Amino acid sequence: MTLPKSLLLVALVTGLLLLIPLVAMQYTAEVNWTFSDFVFAAVVLFGAGATFVFIARMGNNGTYRLAAATGVLAGLMLVWANAAVGLVGSSHNPANMLYAAVLFVALGGAIAARFRPLGTSNAMFAAALTYLVVTGIALFVWKPTGAAAEPSAPFLNVLVANVVFAGVWALAGLLFRRAAEPVSGRQVAQ
Repeated sequence: MTLPKSLLLVALVTGLLLLIPLVAMQYTAEVNWTFSDFVFAAVVLFGAGATFVFIARMGNNGTYRLAAATGVLAGLMLVWANAAVGLVGSSHNPANMLYAAVLFVALGGAIAARFRPLGTSNAMFAAALTYLVVTGIALFVWKPTGAAAEPSAPFLNVLVANVVFAGVWALAGLLFRRAAEPVSGRQVAQ
């Protein structure tokens, strides 16, 4: 599929996904999105889809594309969860801003590796480690005070959720590592 067609497909899927909350708002007061919520969701969803399209084109096998999808999903989950409810405390907790470092490590490392599988694998593992370090800093070192202080969420819930999110980054690293391996079982003609 050509790049313009791929991006058009991403835009179409983004629009269809945004219809879900729009329709839900007609039937329940539980869903109450503002115009800015729709704009944010459109930018994040289209951005994630376009990022996948660009990265997936750099690989030459299905494992690489699956790894790219997993890495982009990890980034999408990080941004979405952090904006919606916050990864540590509420979305108003300033410690949540530290999670931007995870995105910088993942994307910066992948760019430095020119999106080659082995280097991108290392970037995803570094992002998983950064995720865990940021969570540790947010939980144990940086405790907001004053107006930023808030009731703490159950520690185990926060810890488990963040370990799972870090695990998605590590899974992307494993998949990129697998994409870097030569295909076994086939003889290469010389």
